[in-house]
Amino acid sequence: MRQGRRSPSPLKATSDISSPASSYHTAYTSSSLSSSYTTSNTKSSPLSSYSASTNASPFPSSSASSTPSHGSRRRRLSLIFPCFRAFPGMAMEDTPPSDKPDLSPPPRSQASRRSVNGKRLINSTSLANHGLVEFSIADIQNATNNFSPDFKIGQGGSGMVYKAKLENGPVVAVKRAKKYDKHTSGELQNEIKTMQQIEHLNLVKFYGYLEHEGEHLSVVEYVPNGTLREHLDCWNGKMLDFSARLDIAIDVGHAITYLHTYSDTPVIHRDIKSTNILLTDSLRAKVTDFGFAKLAPTEEGVTHISTQVRGTAGYLDPEYLGTFQLTEKSDVYSFGVLLVELVTGRRAVEITRDRAERVTAKWAMEKFIKGQALETLDPNIPENQASRFLVLKIYELALQCLAPSRRNRPSMKKCTEVLWRIRKDYTQLLRVCSTEV
Repeated sequence: MRQGRRSPSPLKATSDISSPASSYHTAYTSSSLSSSYTTSNTKSSPLSSYSASTNASPFPSSSASSTPSHGSRRRRLSLIFPCFRAFPGMAMEDTPPSDKPDLSPPPRSQASRRSVNGKRLINSTSLANHGLVEFSIADIQNATNNFSPDFKIGQGGSGMVYKAKLENGPVVAVKRAKKYDKHTSGELQNEIKTMQQIEHLNLVKFYGYLEHEGEHLSVVEYVPNGTLREHLDCWNGKMLDFSARLDIAIDVGHAITYLHTYSDTPVIHRDIKSTNILLTDSLRAKVTDFGFAKLAPTEEGVTHISTQVRGTAGYLDPEYLGTFQLTEKSDVYSFGVLLVELVTGRRAVEITRDRAERVTAKWAMEKFIKGQALETLDPNIPENQASRFLVLKIYELALQCLAPSRRNRPSMKKCTEVLWRIRKDYTQLLRVCSTEV
């Protein structure tokens, strides 16, 4: 479930996938999938060479290697998307950050979350500006006028989302699972279990939950500015410029890096997509919807979780589809699809387009390898030297994220490092272009 303006309800993933995809045999090499790239050092170039010691990266330095050539990419592209077909259980969906934020894991709240006879919950003091929050089913009913449609701000396959102003408390989003539905209440319980263990600037905050007489409610942070998908569709009449899109990609990269690396227990989100990214009024991104999330394995020698496939068509990792083995690299694959969305403005799957363009990531990577990447640029973004640079650099990273084998995909930490370097050079290039004008 997600916040946002009302829209036709997508077909949600409600059943397990029983048909594995084709086997994926890849010829990718680790050197061809490095996340570093080089730039000219000539005086005429406004861009500096990337190095492991750059101050632009918020993460510890790491070694760099060369980017694959267009020829090598062309030989391997067919391995990334050997086929695309709908599987049962797959959903079909119709102030920028400062230069040097503190990316250390946020302090964990010490207050406990507890329920009393399933009727009342005192939530964590993670709600620092409001202190301790206590609410009951009556408080939620009053705040939503007994779940009036006038308060509904979103919906999903597992229920509705309502906006509510708690008495002496914050404005919140209330997720209400379908009553007496074991599947949807199970998703909500999974989300609650996950969100109790995480806290980060770029994740939607969890305030508490209630279970009472068949009602399953989760109370989370209200994010007022809709979803990323809505902004890419220009639903409010405003267009996201390329700088804002790059900042959003970095925000999402921070969030997933935290889940994979810095949370108390590593978490695999399993449903990274543009409709699960909410934007604040200052266009800061917050990842939401942990209904499909899984705790990553922490035992020594354990590399994956064997689990039934859940997710959304167009974002699903092909190796996960074929083997039912879930790892953090499945989120990396979905992030690669998201990067393509940010460049093209298109949805992950465009069923009304010609067959060659229906799977957006496949179509965009084919164009990139043929040297026609600019043909995929969102028509709302003006084409200039800076935007041309950004398209090529983002696609270089996206191609690596979309590698068919998880071992050849970069970590989310590495992806975010690369995006920081791209933003540094993109900003420098914008300054150069503005002075030339």
